[in-house]
Amino acid sequence: MNELEFVTKHRRHLHQHPELSLHEFETTTYIAKFLDEYGIEYERPLETGLIAYLPGNGTHTIAFRADIDALPIFEENEVPYKSKTDNVMHACGHDGHTTALMLFVKRCKAMADQGTLPQNVVFIFQPAEETGGGANRLIRAGAFDKYPIESVFGVHVNPFENEGKVVIRDEEITASATEYRFYLHGLSSHVADKEQGHSCGEALQHVLTQVGQIQQYHLNGLKRNIVHMGHFEAGEAINTVPSHGYLEGTIRTYDEKDLEIVKNQMNKISESVALLFNVECRVEFAEGYPPTYNDPSLRKHVVRGLESSDLEIIDKPTPFLFGEDFSFYQRMAPSYFVFVGTRDEEKGFVTGLHTATLNFNEHMLIRIADYYEQILSTYDEVHG
Repeated sequence: MNELEFVTKHRRHLHQHPELSLHEFETTTYIAKFLDEYGIEYERPLETGLIAYLPGNGTHTIAFRADIDALPIFEENEVPYKSKTDNVMHACGHDGHTTALMLFVKRCKAMADQGTLPQNVVFIFQPAEETGGGANRLIRAGAFDKYPIESVFGVHVNPFENEGKVVIRDEEITASATEYRFYLHGLSSHVADKEQGHSCGEALQHVLTQVGQIQQYHLNGLKRNIVHMGHFEAGEAINTVPSHGYLEGTIRTYDEKDLEIVKNQMNKISESVALLFNVECRVEFAEGYPPTYNDPSLRKHVVRGLESSDLEIIDKPTPFLFGEDFSFYQRMAPSYFVFVGTRDEEKGFVTGLHTATLNFNEHMLIRIADYYEQILSTYDEVHG
């Protein structure tokens, strides 16, 4: 089996059998079976996901990460390897990330068997990137405590750039992602006696208006921030004053100070509801993903690895505004994350991430493995 056959086989199997965050049981079993076939030791610090390790000849320990979970999306691609699970799809390319890392594992094992693996390598098959913060869960579980990891590298497919192009950026490359939720509780009454109630409908209108003005009036207009209202509702019946209200949304920013401004303003909005409408209101923030920070000290490894793999580098002037839980690895070691172009207009592989028609050519996964291998093989040389 050549490498194109290898990546095609594994990627399409994973694509047909997607699993949601923290439920990647079959996916984990599939990867474990692959590792067993090659005699590679691995650990399962969490219920899903795997950490594998191969000792090399050098003194450096480098980690490479792939995410393994899928999304609750019904696939619309009419392909032989279409998802077999209704309303679950690898719509973010994690099947590709996983397969590329599997190919890299295979190459590293061949080098280890020949006594030529240049450095120690940790392979991270991480669960729950989409939701659940799998990277943070692994770190908190002590999954990497026994490995003296110096650096962590990862990739993401990018359908907005053509094949052969890779987007990089030092420092922040993706935004923080923080969820917020407003809970309102008032007093119901019949519409005929509406003045006796405390309307969450009226209060929610106030919250929506004020949240919608945060970006315009409280954040620097030259910075890219998103304060998004994703879902809201109020009321119970057509002829009663609403006694309950709810709003949820997400905040995206790459400046921690901006995030604090948004959260502080939301707290003030929550406090104002009781004063204005006699309605109880609280706002809660779910722990989000911090901005993904690419350590500038690793740029030389990335540039050398991409150029040696005949991949064109595109320096992005501003970060992407979506979240990515690769960001947690920077708490463990310097890290660097890049976006590998997979756009192919002739084949119609042009739709974005998290869409029902995302697709790409498997041969690009070989290029990702090439990039990983170049980082590994030149790490000592570039590091020095």
